[in-house]
Amino acid sequence: MSSSSPTLVWLRDDLRLADNPALRAAIDRDGPVAVCYVLDDESAGIRPLGAAARWWLHGSLTALAADLEDHGASLLLRRGPGEAVVLQLAEEIGAGAVHWNRRYGGAERAVDTAVKEQLRARGIEAESHQGSLLFEPWTVQTGSGGPYSVYTPFARACRNRDAPRAPLPRPRTIDGWTGRAASDDLADWELLPTRPDWAGGLRERWEPGEKAAAKRLRAFIAEQLDEYADGRDRPAQDATSNLSAHLRWGEISPFQVWHAVEEAHRDGTHRGEGGERFASEVLWREFCYHLLFHWPDLATANFDTRFDSFPWGEPHEEELEAWHQGRTGYPLVDAGMRELWRTGYMHNRVRMVTASFLIKNMLVDWRIGESWFWDTLVDADPASNAANWQWVAGSGADASPYFRVFNPVTQSKKFDPDGDYIRLNVPELGAVGGSAVHEPWTLGDTLTPEGGDYPAPILDLKETRAHALDAFATIKSAPRTIAHGS
Repeated sequence: MSSSSPTLVWLRDDLRLADNPALRAAIDRDGPVAVCYVLDDESAGIRPLGAAARWWLHGSLTALAADLEDHGASLLLRRGPGEAVVLQLAEEIGAGAVHWNRRYGGAERAVDTAVKEQLRARGIEAESHQGSLLFEPWTVQTGSGGPYSVYTPFARACRNRDAPRAPLPRPRTIDGWTGRAASDDLADWELLPTRPDWAGGLRERWEPGEKAAAKRLRAFIAEQLDEYADGRDRPAQDATSNLSAHLRWGEISPFQVWHAVEEAHRDGTHRGEGGERFASEVLWREFCYHLLFHWPDLATANFDTRFDSFPWGEPHEEELEAWHQGRTGYPLVDAGMRELWRTGYMHNRVRMVTASFLIKNMLVDWRIGESWFWDTLVDADPASNAANWQWVAGSGADASPYFRVFNPVTQSKKFDPDGDYIRLNVPELGAVGGSAVHEPWTLGDTLTPEGGDYPAPILDLKETRAHALDAFATIKSAPRTIAHGS
């Protein structure tokens, strides 16, 4: 077909104009560009979005549509199975080519492969691009040619490769396709909550979209990067990037983040350990996607198959609800779970503590917790969420040993020593002074009226830790085997 035929850009987890290889390739091809987003919760194996992620997606698509319009293009919205919808839309607009940025989950790759085969069979160019990872999973291999299952050698191998490419510039204008094609009304997708409207805290806390992502990155480098190495584990200290949701939705690319931090180091703006430590966290995200690519069942199957025989307890409904609502009687756990419900986010250190409490003190299967986070996090990421829950459980790749149990009292005293994070999120303890904020049960009946209805602990930490270690003892002698990958 002539290069003047329209090019269709199929966006997914890459809701941005800057550093978007698929969009850049479409623009460079000449001819008009049509941009679409397909909400696919019907294709086999595709995991439906959680409620908080749906809220974020609505805001991100709204921002993207406005940005595209400012650049001379529009956003086509369709809902349905990705393969059928993209093929139909390509035919409708008379596309000569379709471009997209690659995804790495098993079900998503199957859809993308089928789309590419069908398009090419119809004489339509079909090209995928690297836009979401610095190092694609098949490009980083062990000496024997296999995938990595331990982070440190994986990160070393990445750093020994050529530096990630520079980010692509934001297009000045887009020659938008002006033909007629049906587009869904975003409101009809009902991504936002109605009754009850639980998203007030999300609206107060977050601004989805590419412009907000760029602003957040600049602020992090200017204000928090120097404090990151020391402050990243302190939930009351604003020392983290808060970029996770922006990265998950591709409103900013890892290439943009990586090079912005590198530039800050090169020009002497930042010389501390913060940049290096932050880079290692970016590479951890890459590692999680490496695992997801090679072990597509990461969210449902134990990486360490010994845990297939682990004697998980039957979740007690009242205790599980106490964990959901942040009423376990352990202030750091409760502060994290309430922050999550209110804002769709939880500080990473507290994520580890709340996950450990569910898995190792309550003896609840990690998959139950992973599902709750999937539904309540705005940054619910198919790779990071699953890999990190398995890491805490001890069943994952390069996992924390099962016998490592995060004591929520010890953790809060160490990382929230003044109790500021607890008091912010657990108002019942707002007037509790001193170290008692970490152990309010020590006050007995002397809790202030504000804290009078704060619950007593739902379990004994020492006893439940012992039960967890006894449970692990039933599988630890078995040979460690890794689940079959792709």
